[in-house]
Amino acid sequence: MCGILAVFGCIDNSQAKRSRIIELSRRLRHRGPDWSGLHCHGNCYLAHQRLAIVDPTSGDQPLYNEDKTVVVTVNGEIYNHKQLREKLKSHQFRTGSDCEVIAHLYEEYGEDFVDMLDGMFSFVLLDTRDNSFIAARDAIGITPLYIGWGLDGSVWFASEMKALSDDCERFMSFLPGHLYSSKQGALRRWYNPPWFSEQIPSTPYDPILLRETFKKAVVKRLMTDVPFGVLLSGGLDSSLVAAVASRHMVELEAACQWGSQLHTFCVGLKGSPDLKAAREVADYLGTRHHEFHFTVQEGIDALEEVIYHIETYDVTTVRASTPMFLMSRKIKSLGVKMVLSGEGSDEIFGGYLYFHKAPNKEEFHQETCQKIKSLHLYDCLRANKSTSAWGVEARVPFLDKEFINVAMSIDPEWKLIRPDLGRIEKWILRNAFDDEQSPYLPKHILYRQKEQFSDGVGYSWIDGLKDHANKQVTDAMLMNASFIYPENTPTTKEAYYYRSIFEKFFPKNAARSTVPGGPSVACSTAKAVEWDAAWSKNPDPSGRAALGVHAAAYEEEVEAKDANLINGSPQKLPGIVEKATTVV
Repeated sequence: MCGILAVFGCIDNSQAKRSRIIELSRRLRHRGPDWSGLHCHGNCYLAHQRLAIVDPTSGDQPLYNEDKTVVVTVNGEIYNHKQLREKLKSHQFRTGSDCEVIAHLYEEYGEDFVDMLDGMFSFVLLDTRDNSFIAARDAIGITPLYIGWGLDGSVWFASEMKALSDDCERFMSFLPGHLYSSKQGALRRWYNPPWFSEQIPSTPYDPILLRETFKKAVVKRLMTDVPFGVLLSGGLDSSLVAAVASRHMVELEAACQWGSQLHTFCVGLKGSPDLKAAREVADYLGTRHHEFHFTVQEGIDALEEVIYHIETYDVTTVRASTPMFLMSRKIKSLGVKMVLSGEGSDEIFGGYLYFHKAPNKEEFHQETCQKIKSLHLYDCLRANKSTSAWGVEARVPFLDKEFINVAMSIDPEWKLIRPDLGRIEKWILRNAFDDEQSPYLPKHILYRQKEQFSDGVGYSWIDGLKDHANKQVTDAMLMNASFIYPENTPTTKEAYYYRSIFEKFFPKNAARSTVPGGPSVACSTAKAVEWDAAWSKNPDPSGRAALGVHAAAYEEEVEAKDANLINGSPQKLPGIVEKATTVV
């Protein structure tokens, strides 16, 4: 990952303004510690902090076309850049950077080229011939991007909120799959896949097509000139990424330089479910496995720094980001700059445990569509910013455009959780890789029940966070939460604690509005909470909150922390827990 900052239309274009842009860009240096670049043209500035993954020697940014009339600053990876260069043979390239194609594609096709890009990206492009500019973000929002407006009429873009929040009167998260054009002065959606309308698809399930499309998605993300590895939790998604990557290591160009044994990484409290499962998968695949431990206290001590980097107060995101943040620091210390990760699968296949309660295939499919559309606010944000905090890039094969199209075109009847047919969550993905002749994974790993990352690193992690928050936030503070935080009012002491830290770093109204709100259970949307009446009494985002579904669900009483708290009379409800049978 890199960090980008671009400002257009400043009234002040003095040396002092240039110094201010450099100062603000420096706030993104954790994302790109390898080099800094700045291009100034009149009242326009494009700054870049580089993390060198492809062509480390000559790919410094900003990047240009032949006569430097088109300037672009990019955060991301363009996996099909070699194929695109074939379409641009009349153009002369200055570097081997995968991102340079963007400047030449603009020259060739104007603004309507973004859908040709296969990758994850946020970029800002300036055409100095007429001082027009465009900005775009990848289809799902894997890479972060914010847009802001200054009182002087300037327009700002930045990879992270911290680079523009002080200088913009208003700012917001740049919508995924959208393009901003200065000529129109507005955002428009460039990404229009069939599933976006949320109409119910009817394509029959083809396990071979699903498997081959995913394998292609993994292999294309092995494009690198630096050491890399896979984040391996031992769950289905990360294990499949590792299994596919390990089979293709030998054929990689990078293998000649860095070796053909895949490196895998896992983090957790000692004795956590993830550590045990990840070690077993690593031994099966023959990877060089690195296991990192952290304590609850170490995680708590890192919370302020984590929230500063991830720029959210969402409870689930903070819980899961903290161990990922700690692990990324360890990974970077080993000299690794890029990792593959398993985000996106649960949204595409309905893998969260609350999907057990989906009343029909129509609501199941619509929920998956909504989950994918909001990934940029949750898991994509976490995976990107937790790793980028230490100059590590995370790539996510499940969010490949072609793979999403294939997976989301399948009749959702096949995705429904059907114990009567032996189908647990994500059965169609498990079945696609259930190869008797050449097994990708051991059966019990292939059919391991879903663990959210914040649960899998150790159940006492969440309990420790709640205990710590209970000591920091009094009953009176929570009772008055609606007056202190009228927007997205926290309903638990844990949520209140994270919110107070966030507000310290990002006090503006625009900042708090970038974070989504609403009730959720086991990572559901607010709509899906309606699937089970009991969930409204236990709005906890942990996977264990899906009572009657998770085999390790909470066994203590469930606290109802809703309107009763505002009245100062918290009540307790009897906890009802069933042990779920996992089909193997």
